[in-house]
Amino acid sequence: MKKFFTLFFIALTCAYAQAQTRYVGGDISMLPQYEKYNRPYRNVYGTKIQDMIPFFINDCGWNMFRVRIFVNPKQKAKGETDYAVCQDLTYVTALGKRIKAAGAYFMLDFHYSDEWVDATHIQPPVAWKGLSEDIMADSIGRYTREVLQTLKDSGATPDLVQVGNEIMYGLCGIKVAPYDHAGDNWTGYLKLLRAGCNAVREECPDAQIIIHTDRPTNRSYDFYYYNKLIQGGVDFDVIGLSYYPFWHAGMKPTAYSTGADVMQPLVTAINYLASKFPSKRVQIVEFAYNYQYWPTSGVNYDTRYVWPCSDGESTEGTEGQYNFVKDFVDNLKPLENLDGICYWFPEEAGNGDKQPPVVISGWINRGFWKPEAGTQGHAIIKTASASAGRTPEDVCAPYYMKNFYNETSDIETVNLPSGTQHRKILKEGQLLILRSDGVLFGPDGSRR
Repeated sequence: MKKFFTLFFIALTCAYAQAQTRYVGGDISMLPQYEKYNRPYRNVYGTKIQDMIPFFINDCGWNMFRVRIFVNPKQKAKGETDYAVCQDLTYVTALGKRIKAAGAYFMLDFHYSDEWVDATHIQPPVAWKGLSEDIMADSIGRYTREVLQTLKDSGATPDLVQVGNEIMYGLCGIKVAPYDHAGDNWTGYLKLLRAGCNAVREECPDAQIIIHTDRPTNRSYDFYYYNKLIQGGVDFDVIGLSYYPFWHAGMKPTAYSTGADVMQPLVTAINYLASKFPSKRVQIVEFAYNYQYWPTSGVNYDTRYVWPCSDGESTEGTEGQYNFVKDFVDNLKPLENLDGICYWFPEEAGNGDKQPPVVISGWINRGFWKPEAGTQGHAIIKTASASAGRTPEDVCAPYYMKNFYNETSDIETVNLPSGTQHRKILKEGQLLILRSDGVLFGPDGSRR
């Protein structure tokens, strides 16, 4: 009887911890390429990082990693090579296994294309071009099942699955309103989404299904879109949003003076989604900010008044990027329906050490490391030294992100490769591991 109550208590506490889970992490789709072609990374103390995934988990408190997948990457209509489009099933399986073996959650991002799919690019893969809606839907279903079956068989079962990437415009060439320059084929579009979501539900019934869009502060668009999906019988769990303030801030510079001002339209929109779709959770599956060289393409809002961006010579962008992440976390943390944040491309550190570049075709300047030519490796972007009373999270953005966790004792259950379950807890602001026998360990493995 005593054993029964002990097992019941463990199961109950684990279930409670899972219900309280918040996801903190980043899209590390290019990490293997950097590891293959680039110099090592250094942490906030200047020490060489042996493996980036355990570093993000143990030092920064992250618990989730996102990886994109293409059907047949690099098959582009004009024959160009985009070095960042390399994530085929073999690549993703290997990286997914590493994520799961480290005890973290794995988010899989289906692009359903051979190249980038986003708000302005919705092309199908080359092999699917010209297919009818019904055959296209069947292709999406079969492909989704095949990918998930392979990942499951390899020990890389995804915990969260994006059925499409920024797909408010459409998917696989099928366009939908409310965009005035798009078509309005909701019948065909919903067929594709139902096929993808149903395949995920069948193959990975425990996975959370995410539908990802790119208009986070446009409440009327968001309501129209997600309401259409629900009315159309699309089975999903999470509203996934992108947020880049230079595209999505929602207010002109004269309307704000602090980070909270800039963030207010996003906070309002997430609260609005909670009121309209109370059964759906929200995650920011992409967010980032430039530390240097302000983007010049399609910029809608100049937020440098609040978060400076350097010209490549000064260091003001270091402070700007850190304060953006801090304001982002601090303003979104209180939102009860928001349970995940994912930084896009945190591992970026230049475009590779070999010529021609083989990692990315050009710098984006939103990652957390400065590309350095020295053999010691790339230095992490930080605002000051982690000393004299300053902690790493006081000076370095990726360390600060763990503050998104709830201030409750239970954060989540950790399923280790051995099959045992431990719990991550937040104690006095520090992320610790509580073993099932009650012993407490720090992120470095030391007993507390």
